[in-house]
Amino acid sequence: MTRTRSRGAGAGRAALALAGAGAVAAAAAHVWSRHIEIHRFTVREHELRILPPGTRPVRILHLSDAHLMPDQARKIAFLRHLETLKPHLVIDTGDNIASAASIPVLADAIDPLLHRPGAFAMGSNDMFAPHRKNPLRYFLRDPRPEGFTKRHREPDLPLDSLRNALTSHGWKDLTNTRASLRLTGLQVDLVGVDDPHLERDVFPAPDAARGAQQDAGADGTGRTPAAEAAATSTRADDGPAADVPHLRIGVAHAPYQRVLDAFVDDGAQLIFAGHTHGGQLRMPGVGALVTNCDLPRAQARGLSTWRGVPLNVSGGLGANPYSNFRFANPPEATLLTLRPQRR
Repeated sequence: MTRTRSRGAGAGRAALALAGAGAVAAAAAHVWSRHIEIHRFTVREHELRILPPGTRPVRILHLSDAHLMPDQARKIAFLRHLETLKPHLVIDTGDNIASAASIPVLADAIDPLLHRPGAFAMGSNDMFAPHRKNPLRYFLRDPRPEGFTKRHREPDLPLDSLRNALTSHGWKDLTNTRASLRLTGLQVDLVGVDDPHLERDVFPAPDAARGAQQDAGADGTGRTPAAEAAATSTRADDGPAADVPHLRIGVAHAPYQRVLDAFVDDGAQLIFAGHTHGGQLRMPGVGALVTNCDLPRAQARGLSTWRGVPLNVSGGLGANPYSNFRFANPPEATLLTLRPQRR
């Protein structure tokens, strides 16, 4: 007697095998993204030739989106390691903490960097404690829930304590204001805004109008007193800047197109932002699936250009503690070396 195998039974076993393989792959991806990739800290390096001929090279360390918790020992160790890069300038684009208890831990970890020239713009998680989110919202045209913007709410994290820690040795607070600092042979002019994701950004007035605008105070300019002081203060050894080359830099947490356009229109020669986490989950061959703002997905991480101006979007050092995972997208800091243009 010849036995025949039921086609239905064979198809069922194949489907079960396929489902089992999918479950194993999903479990492996979860373990990788949650327990391995999230700790694969790296330094992404780029070079740009945008300085005037004859200017010395400048190394800029870009930090963003640490979302630090006090018990994240490997992230803290990486932050301490970054001093070995010997940057001439540090740019921090916000979302430094995920807890009030993280502020002294952060300040201790980056203390050597705080003694170097630096500047920062705040992100939403520097002001408001993180909470659970539906990840499917990120696929909406505007992932922010209705009423999400918190322009009129007081922060529930100690923002002033964080600001004081970051400015303790001279870093410039770029909350809706301008500042400048002097490197060896280069004057760096900075312009920054508060977090555009919360619609707290108020682009500061042009330099020529700053004196008149300052008389209006915080209500007229959107600047806090601390930010105003940071903008108008200079180090004792800055000296006259008229006889040195200038570099204008724009700094924001979230790279919304309106803000990038404002930086370009203002004459920025280089722009720094964070917020996107590089998409957080990236598909090989596809890249970022979302950006959590209106920036094109192709620019969610790395060095690109916006209307001809170099734009560096940090992939970030961490993630919301309620969604602390990454895939095909290791946490990063950026070391950007600026070199003089060829004659």
